[in-house]
Amino acid sequence: MQVLDTELTTMPAASASPVSSARPQMTADLMARTGLDEGLLERLVHGFYDRVRVDELLGPVFAERITDWGPHLERMVEFWSSVALMTGRYHGAPMPKHLPLPIHAEHFVRWLELFRLTAREVCPPAGADWVIERAERIATSIHMNIETARDREGRAAPPTPSEPERLS
Repeated sequence: MQVLDTELTTMPAASASPVSSARPQMTADLMARTGLDEGLLERLVHGFYDRVRVDELLGPVFAERITDWGPHLERMVEFWSSVALMTGRYHGAPMPKHLPLPIHAEHFVRWLELFRLTAREVCPPAGADWVIERAERIATSIHMNIETARDREGRAAPPTPSEPERLS
C-alpha cells in the first residue's frame, strides 16, 4: 500500500521502532533484489531532473521555484533512497510542498513519462520496475491529494484536454 511507503520515509530519525531496527537488513535485501544502490539512485535522480529542467511542460514549474538545484537534488536522492531502499534518509513531508503548485493531471503524466524513461535507461530491469511502481503510486497519491484539497477549498482545477482516468 502506498501509504506505507510514505509513512516509512517520513519517520523521525530518533524512532526506535521495529522498522528502524530492521532497516539495514531491508535495505540490503532490496539492493540484492533490485540491483539498486545509492550511486544508481543518484544517477537516476540527476538524469531525471536534467530532463525535467528542459521539458516544455515541467521545466517552467520547476524553474519558477528552484534556483539552487544542488540542495534540491540532494534532497531528492535522499527521498528516493528512502522510497526505493528503505534507508530512512529522507525526513520530510512532500505533500505541503506540492499543494500550492500549479500542477494538473498532464503534469503528472509527463512527470511519469520522464521518470520511466530515465529509470529504464539507468537502472537494471528489476530496479527500474521497482522505482517506477513507487513513482506511479506517489504520483497518483499526490495528484489525488491535490485535487481533494482543491475541491475542499472550492477551487477546482481547470479542465484538461484529455485527462486520463489513471496516471500510468
